[in-house]
Amino acid sequence: MTISKNLQNIASLLEKFSTASGISGYEKDVREMLKKEIEPFSDSVRIDPMGNLIAEKKGGKPVIMIAAHMDEIGFVAKHIDDNGFIYFVTIGGFFDQTLLNQRVVVHGKKQDLTGVIGSKPPHIMKEEERKKIVEIDEMFIDVGAKNKKDAEKMGVEIGSPITVDRNFKILANNLVTGKAFDNRAGLVTLIEVMRRLSKKKIKPSICAVGTVQEEVGLKGARTSAFDIDPDLAIAVDLTIAGDCPGIAKKESEISIGKGAAITVLEAGGQGVIVPEKIVEWLKNTAKKNKIKYQLDVSKGGMTDAAIINLTRKGIPTGVVSIPSRYIHSPVELIGLEDLESTIKLIVEAVSKCPI
Repeated sequence: MTISKNLQNIASLLEKFSTASGISGYEKDVREMLKKEIEPFSDSVRIDPMGNLIAEKKGGKPVIMIAAHMDEIGFVAKHIDDNGFIYFVTIGGFFDQTLLNQRVVVHGKKQDLTGVIGSKPPHIMKEEERKKIVEIDEMFIDVGAKNKKDAEKMGVEIGSPITVDRNFKILANNLVTGKAFDNRAGLVTLIEVMRRLSKKKIKPSICAVGTVQEEVGLKGARTSAFDIDPDLAIAVDLTIAGDCPGIAKKESEISIGKGAAITVLEAGGQGVIVPEKIVEWLKNTAKKNKIKYQLDVSKGGMTDAAIINLTRKGIPTGVVSIPSRYIHSPVELIGLEDLESTIKLIVEAVSKCPI
């Protein structure tokens, strides 16, 4: 399959970031990649004590923070048994069924090791066992070690980070699939927004932030927002597309191919309830510039916006998301045209911010 010529740049960036590894708390490699890509379009780039990357385009008021998290969900080694098999805990939300028999990378002290998530084969399961879901606690990782000592000699240790091993692939109709689109698609958005803004004369100051540890508590968004103290903010993330079997329209009206998703509220109001003036600003920008958009009200899941909004005395915060199927799985799927709509919407919104 091929993709449209006008989408090749963002597809190339997404492939690069998707295949990189960086679970929550171990974002260093992804941060270095982001720094290299975004620095040419920024007046300054710094790393704060928490590990967030903050790239600034200097200007006047308002100061607008645009945040996308760098971390991906993954695993950490918690036990190596006498035979060299590795047991693990999950970092971030996984559905157990998506993990069984996946290939993974164990990031050891000496080298990266390919491994597979294994379990008892069905051939020797009893009938009642076959009907049960295999839970994470019953799974283990096999890196080919002869025993515990051999695994440790390879560099595996308690605390070794582990990521899913999955390649970026192109589907039909400018759709792509891969791991960690949540939220490497957001990082591509940050880079492209800063690149396109670098060619414009705009009034606001922009702080593009690659945040850490979003998947385990929105931690980097809290500290970076406190540091920057912006006048308003936009979080960029993925949202659940409801256009595939098993999801009713009443659960999600979001569809791939219908443009960027502008959040009204998330997690049934437990996350951010976006101020009306922010929703209207984003909607009007999309309409004026003929950018495809859809409105998103979600029942579950929060973004960095939930914590940015509560920082200091309160920061008006919106969310612009890319629709995704199979989120929090090794085969997340998005449409490049929706990613492009997200980039365009944010560029136009911050260029002529009326707030």
